[in-house]
Amino acid sequence: SQNDFIREWLPWRTEYLNVILEGEQLAKGGICEQCCQAEGSIRCMSCTGVHAWCGPCAVKAHRNLPFHKVQRWNGTHYQATSLMDLGFLWHVGHGGGPCPQAQENPNPEESGYVSGEGPPNYRRSSRSQMTIVHTEGIFTHEVSWCSCPGSDPIDLHLSLLRERLFPASISKPKTAFTFEVLNHFLIDALECKTSAMSFYQKLKRFTNNAFPDRVPDRYRELMRVSRLWRDLKHRKWFGFGHDTELDPGEGGLALFCPACPQPGINLPPDWKARYDSNTVTRQYVIDGNFTAQHMKMNKPEMDVSLSDGKGYMVSEIPYQSHLQQSVDNKERSTCSNHRAINAANINKSNLRSTGIGATACARHGCFVPHSVVDFQKGERYMNTDYSICNALSYHSENITTALVIYDVGCQWSVNFRSWVKSSSSLFLPSGLEIIPAVGKFHLAAHKLSCFPRYSLNFVKGAGHLDGEILETLWAPFNKISPTARSMTQAHRQEVYDDHMRDSNWKKLVGIVPSLLKKYKTSNKCLEDMNQAYEQLNAVLDPNKVARWELDAVKAEADRGEALDIYLQEVKTSEKRQRLSSRIEKFHSTGQAFLKGLEIDGAFIPQDDPAFCAQEDQEKEDGEFWEDDDTVLEAPDEEVQELASELMSIWMPSSIGAAKLMEIGLHDLLKEEMELRIGQANDCLDQLRTDLGSKAMLYRQNFRTANSTREGTRTKKEIQKVVVRINKHVRSYQRARKAILRLDLNDNIGEKFKEIQPEDLAVSKEVTEENRFGQGVSKMAWFWMVDGEQNLLNGDSGGLMEECE
Repeated sequence: SQNDFIREWLPWRTEYLNVILEGEQLAKGGICEQCCQAEGSIRCMSCTGVHAWCGPCAVKAHRNLPFHKVQRWNGTHYQATSLMDLGFLWHVGHGGGPCPQAQENPNPEESGYVSGEGPPNYRRSSRSQMTIVHTEGIFTHEVSWCSCPGSDPIDLHLSLLRERLFPASISKPKTAFTFEVLNHFLIDALECKTSAMSFYQKLKRFTNNAFPDRVPDRYRELMRVSRLWRDLKHRKWFGFGHDTELDPGEGGLALFCPACPQPGINLPPDWKARYDSNTVTRQYVIDGNFTAQHMKMNKPEMDVSLSDGKGYMVSEIPYQSHLQQSVDNKERSTCSNHRAINAANINKSNLRSTGIGATACARHGCFVPHSVVDFQKGERYMNTDYSICNALSYHSENITTALVIYDVGCQWSVNFRSWVKSSSSLFLPSGLEIIPAVGKFHLAAHKLSCFPRYSLNFVKGAGHLDGEILETLWAPFNKISPTARSMTQAHRQEVYDDHMRDSNWKKLVGIVPSLLKKYKTSNKCLEDMNQAYEQLNAVLDPNKVARWELDAVKAEADRGEALDIYLQEVKTSEKRQRLSSRIEKFHSTGQAFLKGLEIDGAFIPQDDPAFCAQEDQEKEDGEFWEDDDTVLEAPDEEVQELASELMSIWMPSSIGAAKLMEIGLHDLLKEEMELRIGQANDCLDQLRTDLGSKAMLYRQNFRTANSTREGTRTKKEIQKVVVRINKHVRSYQRARKAILRLDLNDNIGEKFKEIQPEDLAVSKEVTEENRFGQGVSKMAWFWMVDGEQNLLNGDSGGLMEECE
């Protein structure tokens, strides 16, 4: 572990410190290691190893290393200096060497650009001091420019570019940034969410940690140059560097999902014949982020855009034109008090944008190019419609089905097509069928009627989707939102495009291991769930199962109200009457068995009063007491006689099957076995009933409680149900132990399994019908026990009717 490595290092701490301090003494005895004559007072902190040079030799050794940090020995310690102070001159244009056509001028004018007349075969060189920003810090160098024939002072910025230095200005550049530091800044911004101010402050500390204010301030230049560098890199990466006349177009500088079907990109030419429509379906999720706000600009007309609409955010002018033509819909949600719709009337006067809305592929979480929009007054349909229409049209030629997951899909889908038809700026691919759905997390806030119609559980081909993947993508964006809030519109758009592009890039390079992992998990889950499905089918009527399957197919095809077959209808009074009649019928059957059973002086173990006293203290989590497995011995005659209510009555199971067979009590064994099986089935039936009652109390009473008093009353009712549940479990455990002692071959004992505490949890199929993880959830074993064969008959109100 990490602590073990630290403990191993602790004895060496003093030695490490001594070695570090030895490096602070005068190196090489103070003799230059190159000329071996002059005083070696110069060392380099960037070079590897320990070196000592004189001034001229240090400059010569760093001819092509202008960004190394050097120090000079002052008699007591090393003190920071610079290569320029040692006489370093940076020659631009000839691989670090001086221009052969130039005569060096040791005293350039303060203007920084000195040119003089000379003989026809040479020209006086031009020099200037420049501030160069590098990953190691901010450096000042004297630069000697090329004076060859044909060189033009106007092209000095191109000369710097050829030296891998990005000039901060075109005319008379005084500041330049190395390509390396610009790449560092872009990666820092993407991975660490570092702002330009924080990054430059770090460079200033690298340059002069004690007095960073003495370092030249080039923060504004970094902001400007980083935008230009980002734009050039993206145009190079997407192939627009060689064909400069080709415009990237809308979304041309953006990456999309490599796994989502895209005709002409990742689908074969004959994909229509090879795949069915359920396989080639686009799945989208749309969501808003109200943290990504943007303040109003003082002079928006002065803003300059480098890639408007080329990435993930939509083009500004067409989008604003769409908003001006659209009618603001003031409708209130008829489902639940959804913040997304009702917040549409919220307006903040100091904000240009109250957030952003994006569309992404629902399965892999890749942002769709040219589909991210700004919100002006909350999340309005006119904003989200523009995003969805752009996403549905992106590389989706001839795809006929699209699944759109939206937090308020139940409200949005009602008038979506009519809004598209009435708008001149919204378009949909012809023949496209849109299946609206709601993410599993947000579906819990909807009305119960929304569950079957908009749940992903009933969409064929949806697979293991939760519809909430955009919520996870917003988390890193929330870290850059405060920085982007006060940027110009164009700069903010470029920053968001860059982070979305980077998010998609990470998805792209990790798609193969991600899909492989999901494939293995799905295969394992499919095997387990098929087994559970077959076990459930084994105890159900095949005819009714076939009818249910036909109903499910019809509901899937018709959708809408046809999906209401999945709604649970609870008729409490009818259930109670039916259950009461079944209990009375079972008890009358048990009395018939008892008539033929005579017990002469035998005793059967009863519940210990100490256990029964705990009923009022049992908790809601389903804890229960089990009977002691110890077989009670007959009381000794000398022991004082117990009170009758504390005596334990013996049954044949107390003796055991082997002993009963030995003494010839076969009939007695059979009769108790039938009683115990009936007792176990009855307990399981009562247990299922009370677990259902507990789940419905949670759903219909506790979750919808409007006051503390009502919630407290519901809790007390739930506690009463829990007491009954624990009582049934204890009774079942006694019957099960007796069956195991009476069954010689363990045939019947295999049917009655032990009940675990987790089996008694509230049925989440009732309380959380839209929860995550339904694809791998299983019912407790006692929900699939058929009990007595007549209980399977639907006319008797058995398990078949419960499933309906």
